Amino acid sequence: MSLVNYSNLDFDQIKQSLKDYLKSNSTFKDYDFEGSNLSTILDVLAYNTYITSYNANMVANEVFIDSATLRENVVSLARNIGYVPRSKKSSRTLVSFFADVSSISPNPASLTLKKGPAVSSSGRFRGQSYIFSIPEDITRSVVDGEAFFSNIEVYEGSYLEQTFTYSARNPNQKIILPNTGIDLDTLVVQVSPSVNSNVRIKYERHDNLFNPETGKVIDGKSNIYFLQEVTGEQYELIFGDGIFGKALEDGNLITASYIVTSGDQANGVTNFNFNGRLTYTRNATEINVTSGISRIAPARPTSGGESIEPIDSVRKFAPQVYATQNRALSANDYEVLIPSKIYPEAESISVFGGEELVPPQYGKVFISIKPRNGDFVPNLIKENIKRSLKKYSVAGILPEILDLQYLFIETNSKVYYNTNLAPSSAFVGSKVQRDITRYAESSELNKYGARFKYSKFLKVIDQSHESITSNITTVEMRRDLRLATSETAEYAIDFGNKFHIKSMSGFNIRTSSFRVLNINTDVYLYDVPNSDSKRGQIGLFSLDAGTASPVIQRRNIGVINYESGRITLDPINIVSGKTKDNVQIMEISASPESNDVIGLQDLYLQLDSSTVDTIVDEISSGIDPSGSNYTVTTSYSNRNIVR
Repeated sequence: MSLVNYSNLDFDQIKQSLKDYLKSNSTFKDYDFEGSNLSTILDVLAYNTYITSYNANMVANEVFIDSATLRENVVSLARNIGYVPRSKKSSRTLVSFFADVSSISPNPASLTLKKGPAVSSSGRFRGQSYIFSIPEDITRSVVDGEAFFSNIEVYEGSYLEQTFTYSARNPNQKIILPNTGIDLDTLVVQVSPSVNSNVRIKYERHDNLFNPETGKVIDGKSNIYFLQEVTGEQYELIFGDGIFGKALEDGNLITASYIVTSGDQANGVTNFNFNGRLTYTRNATEINVTSGISRIAPARPTSGGESIEPIDSVRKFAPQVYATQNRALSANDYEVLIPSKIYPEAESISVFGGEELVPPQYGKVFISIKPRNGDFVPNLIKENIKRSLKKYSVAGILPEILDLQYLFIETNSKVYYNTNLAPSSAFVGSKVQRDITRYAESSELNKYGARFKYSKFLKVIDQSHESITSNITTVEMRRDLRLATSETAEYAIDFGNKFHIKSMSGFNIRTSSFRVLNINTDVYLYDVPNSDSKRGQIGLFSLDAGTASPVIQRRNIGVINYESGRITLDPINIVSGKTKDNVQIMEISASPESNDVIGLQDLYLQLDSSTVDTIVDEISSGIDPSGSNYTVTTSYSNRNIVR
């Protein structure tokens, strides 16, 4: 007797399985006639089976973190391994202003900027106004009639305060913060003995039962709380039970203050108006200051705003964070904890120990971060990252945040094409540039440890259009050296790849022009290899005004290591260089020994510029079928000695 196939999930397949089963039973005859009563019953049975199978399948999917689709289920599964998804992050910046109270007699001794709204965006930014708040009072002394509020960190969003009364008679009481969009970095939880008490004890948030900052295990007297995300992107406060963390008592008043933010929408605000409340106290009376506020000066545009962690990110980072056990021991631990717990704007991270440097710097771990927006991590964010890493880092290991260092790839391609298959040279060039741009934006580049694969790049060009017959491409590396202008300084710059020595007579590297103290003309760097072809000397030269030939200005001002790709300059006073993004730099380029270029340690690899020259392939085009006049270029083409 045939059996029903219960593995089918499609309605038609289920119905057909039921029909196949009934074929073995001679009692029923009209099951296969559409419109019959029995056929209608089969429809109902198949539909019911389909719905049941679908629900069972969905339930099965929702019990695994890598297949769950509902946020509350993904969050719940992550909670099982101690992972709390990242909250929204407020866009923030540092602002400074003066408050002139010289007209108040006598001058108050100090002024207090009250917690809550502090400044607001001047005018409308991206169609709306934004409020920036502070989570705690800030007090400054009055000197000569003025109080200087310097580098006040402000957070985009509204400051709110919620209170809850704990009832020991309600064992199922849950303390859930009612707002969505909370920036947990601004959350402050305090507990008072009773509603009428003026005593507020601040409780610290913990993710586990061990205090990494003090090295002490949490006990029944620890003023701590735990936190978890619940349905609707809200958060629940969980307090101790008297064994792990101090237990709440009946009638305790819980006060939770925080900032509700719009996330990344306010990134980029540059102009502000004062919107806060300044006060001083006299004769036990709090008096508001309503005038004398100077123009608000931000240190930089607002940044750091982020939306709540999406479920794809939770799926990725929850198991990885669990593997770290909330400890930053290895480079991989830092690469997991920083984007998941501290700085979600990180697009790519490179971490290496100080023992890998030459000379080694023991007791340090170096971190380089490429933010999603911009080229460099602001100093304020750097300090926030270092401060946040303290609870994860091992004692005795000092984290250092490095500025992003780019290793640029520059290519020049001679592209040969068949004129019979392309309408014009410009058409071929546009196709090649389009595909090069796609490759330049791909995930193979634009990260630490990325590799520029020469053969793949050639393939990208060859496959850009059917008319292309071949290409000859030269590759150069470039670093931009930041200059400490008008002061004597040493410089060192690493390319992380072996240099190609084209000529033992020198001039294997090229630089942009710059000015040096006591030399009244533009100068450039040049190199002269030693006899071992491993190292060489660095000097300065200028260009003759008439012949453009090199004129040596200074010799032996530094060394070059062709094997490691490192250039070191002795103390030198560089007056000016090339201006790029309001920064004085020197562009330094060289040919790599291998056309496969890799970005190691803190070098972030990018394809910066690509020049394409289209050349008629005379053989395939039928212009010169014998090939008697056919010539090709070299992959190490002649070039100028300066950039």
